[in-house]
Amino acid sequence: MSHAKELYIIRHGQTDYNLKGIVQGRGVDAPLNETGRKQAGAFYEKYGSINFDILYTSTLIRTKQTVKQIIEGGIRYEERPHIDEISWGIYEGLRSSPDMKLDYFKIVNSWIEGDLNHRTEGGESPLDVQERLVPFIDELKSEDFSKALICTHGRTMRIMLCTMLGKDLSQMDQFDHANLTLYKLSYDGENFKMLLKNCTEHLEIFDC
Repeated sequence: MSHAKELYIIRHGQTDYNLKGIVQGRGVDAPLNETGRKQAGAFYEKYGSINFDILYTSTLIRTKQTVKQIIEGGIRYEERPHIDEISWGIYEGLRSSPDMKLDYFKIVNSWIEGDLNHRTEGGESPLDVQERLVPFIDELKSEDFSKALICTHGRTMRIMLCTMLGKDLSQMDQFDHANLTLYKLSYDGENFKMLLKNCTEHLEIFDC
């Protein structure tokens, strides 16, 4: 390959579930709220003129709505279940409670300590998500494009970035992920390299 590929990886815009502290995960298909739509517009204003060769979203509506204007421009567009959010099992669709928060922090701490098979009841572990991400990442390596846009979800984004950059999944929480944050990477045919980390400048300009 004569040139490095560029990958723009974003998290979806805000939903009412995000705002109200209700657990979404893979099993809750919540749409963007007004703020999320404003965030999507701000991203499009800043990055919509880039000539992306291909756009990938998850199967969930909040990612598709986030990049709706880019899709409507006629870009090559594909949905991938590989980049759906992690499943939070029995907690999906429930408002976060003190007991749930305590359990969540216990789970995240177990991941940081290296127990990457740990999961909520009925949910997925980081290793489960990584297993479905690997074929997608392999596809990115082999696909013929110069610039790709990927719209995914917070925990999945963290796992994806660790996998691309060769980091252990116990380090994934170093990758912050506000709604519609941007990570930009390059791929030179052998290695992924971080070019831009947790960028939200496009949101600050438009006060969202």
